[in-house]
Amino acid sequence: MTKKAERTTAYIIETVAPIFNKHGYVGTSMSDLTEATGLTKGAIYGNFENKEALALSAFEYNRNLLLSAIDAKLEENEGAMDKLFTLIQFYKQYDVFTLPMGGCPILNVGVDAQGNNTLLAAAVRETIKDIEGKIALVLENGAKSDELYLSVPPLQFAKQLFTMIQGAVAMSTMTRDRKYLINTLTYLEHLVKKEIKK
Repeated sequence: MTKKAERTTAYIIETVAPIFNKHGYVGTSMSDLTEATGLTKGAIYGNFENKEALALSAFEYNRNLLLSAIDAKLEENEGAMDKLFTLIQFYKQYDVFTLPMGGCPILNVGVDAQGNNTLLAAAVRETIKDIEGKIALVLENGAKSDELYLSVPPLQFAKQLFTMIQGAVAMSTMTRDRKYLINTLTYLEHLVKKEIKK
């Protein structure tokens, strides 16, 4: 692939990622994509095999932005508790972070793809596992260094924590009331201090 072709492919993905995320796989039309990119249908499909391949690339683009942001937050501090609190702070502003993406890619694509796109649904499940794994690693390291106490395996606690975070994201998104996000994340801070801090 030439440099120009690579730039065109990257431009298409970056441009259409928020559209697919906001309107869904079925809800995004070819005219939406040509209008946003300023390219013809032929030019778009010259870079992608089909709409499904483009939608998957768009999701992966948003997914990578999210995972990079989470990694950056987790690298800000040394201790496990500080890492958890930094992650919770990040999620308190998650609606602001995901605004340019067209909303939460896990929520939007995860719900949209369930009945109509097995590849996208699988990619979302993989992303959820990745995030839960990152949280579990922080917890595991914290338990090993005797910084925190876990009464359940790290991955189990990580799954519960992420379920509460993602639930807050969903409620906040559906009601258009960010108090769901802020209040739940504030409660999570309290829960983490009370349940696992030594």
